[in-house]
Amino acid sequence: MSTLPQLLEEDIAAMQVSLRELLRKSEATAALVIDRGGFQITEFGDCEELDSVTLAALSAASFAATQQIAGLIGEDDFSSVYQQGVKNSILVINVDEYSLLVIVFPASISAGAVKYYAPVTLKKIAMQMKLAHDRDPDSGLDLSVLNLADTSGLFQKKA
Repeated sequence: MSTLPQLLEEDIAAMQVSLRELLRKSEATAALVIDRGGFQITEFGDCEELDSVTLAALSAASFAATQQIAGLIGEDDFSSVYQQGVKNSILVINVDEYSLLVIVFPASISAGAVKYYAPVTLKKIAMQMKLAHDRDPDSGLDLSVLNLADTSGLFQKKA
């Protein structure tokens, strides 16, 4: 698995601007950027009633399972997973080799409308990830090996 580039506050702020624009245009409820291991990078929207940490983990697992299904039917991959509910629906879309975009929206909104506005957001998030990677290509984070009991080596004061 690729390592997630080291992200700065500016990277997260730029992603949140893109997520805000996506929610405004698509009328979706919430959006999350997650890494492929299921760790949440950032979120935007009405997330107070969401267990976004669990949603991120399960969305990444669902996407990974879908990639395996793609292989079983002769596809290289699928670019998204859509799950429709009675009240809410979810769309998980591949951003790049590091991350996924999770969009939660009312079931009354068509998935097509959300998919229509998503590509611009995907492109902006992918560009921000590339900028972060290019800033320091030899460093990165594999959050799946993070020791949650001791994160002192990960978080440092800003100079």
